Parts: sequence; C-alpha cells; structure tokens
Amino acid sequence: MKICLAQSESKKGDINWNISNHKKWIEVAISQNADLIVFPELSLTGYEPNLANKLATDQNDLRLNEFQELSDKCKISIGVGLPTKTENGILISMVIFQPNQQRQTYSKQELHSDEKKHFIQGNEQIIIPNNNERIAPAICYESLQQEHIKKACELNANIYLASVAKPQDGIEKALNYFPKVAKQYSMLIFMVNCIGFCDNFKSVGQTSIWDENGILIGQLDSKNESMLIFDTKTKEIIIKNEN
Repeated sequence: MKICLAQSESKKGDINWNISNHKKWIEVAISQNADLIVFPELSLTGYEPNLANKLATDQNDLRLNEFQELSDKCKISIGVGLPTKTENGILISMVIFQPNQQRQTYSKQELHSDEKKHFIQGNEQIIIPNNNERIAPAICYESLQQEHIKKACELNANIYLASVAKPQDGIEKALNYFPKVAKQYSMLIFMVNCIGFCDNFKSVGQTSIWDENGILIGQLDSKNESMLIFDTKTKEIIIKNEN
C-alpha cells in the first residue's frame, strides 16, 4: 500500500481555495499510484477554532464532491480535515473518501482544553481498511494520549495515522512520544502536519513516519509544502516538493 502525507498550507477560512490546493496534491499522489492521501488537521479551513462555527458543514457538502469523483475515478482514498456540524455542536473531523463507497467522517475524541469552548468530542473510533492494512486515524491532541493508540491496537489496526496542526513545542512532544509507542505496539505511525500560521501559533511541518521499531524513516522540513510517500510493501520513501 502506498500512503501519501500532504504537508499543506491552508488559506484561513477559504474552503474553495483550499479545495483547489488539495486537488493539486491529490494529482501528485495519483501520479505516484498512491492508495491513500491524508491532509493535516482542519486542512480545508485552516486550524481556526474561532471560525469553526461559521465554517462547519458535513460530509455531504456539495463542494466535496470533487474529492469523491477523484477517488472513484483514480481508485485513491482521501482524508481531508474539516469542522463538521451536529445538533449538539461542532466537531473536529476528518472526512474520508474511498472509491465507490459511502463517505465516512472520523471526529476527534479527545480535545485539548483550549478547544473545548469551540468543539465537542467525537465518540467513535473508526478503522479504514485498505488492501491488507487496517488504518486508525487520530487527530492531533488525542494522538499523544496513549489510551487512544491502545484502543486502535485493540481494534486490530496496524497503522496509526495522526493528522495534526502543531507548533514547534508540540512537534517536539510528538518526536519524543511516537517512537516509543510505535515500538511498544509494533505499529507504523504516520504524522502529517501543516505549515504556516494557524489560530495563534505557527505550524512547523516536520511530517514524519516511524516504523514498527520506533525508528524515524522519513521526515519533511519545517517550512515548505511537500509530500511524504511510503510504500508499505517495498518500504520505499519518496519526497515530492512543489512543482
């Protein structure tokens, strides 16, 4: 299975522009015969909690149809970040498009204290099956809580995929934590971070992959939009930059 992590920069609150930018990277993933591409936390709006109530939508938003069409046509699964609206409040979500399947939404189950005034917690872990892999999505803060990866392991996931928006101190925590749990649970761990300004901090990329022994096997820089690609069969790592 070939997995792509798109280290993108979002334009604050501009869903249409961000959709276009996502499509650019999806086309790169398609050119690499990828099976899955995943974007950072809240990638379609930028990580902007103060705008979430205004921008929140759901997986059936017609603007997202382009992703489903690309998924169906090119046989690629796509995970994008979006605030989603429910009767009870707003969720931090990843909308997942799979070829010729109904869309799924995974919502962050454990919120950072700063997020609780804007969002509510999700209540269900999902597993994304793809070829012979079972992928457990995680969103930022919860991915650093060991109970979350433990639950993923209990659901027989063999790949843990964290979609995040992190400044430098958050990345340092991740770089210290993920090698330990990758080794403990014998799981591949993928972390895709954004770049650029988010809310009240600057996100610093460093999108990374750790193998089942906790060894860092691939990493992007802290400043540029780019893509990290890993083939779970051949173990090949590819980095694709803009243009």
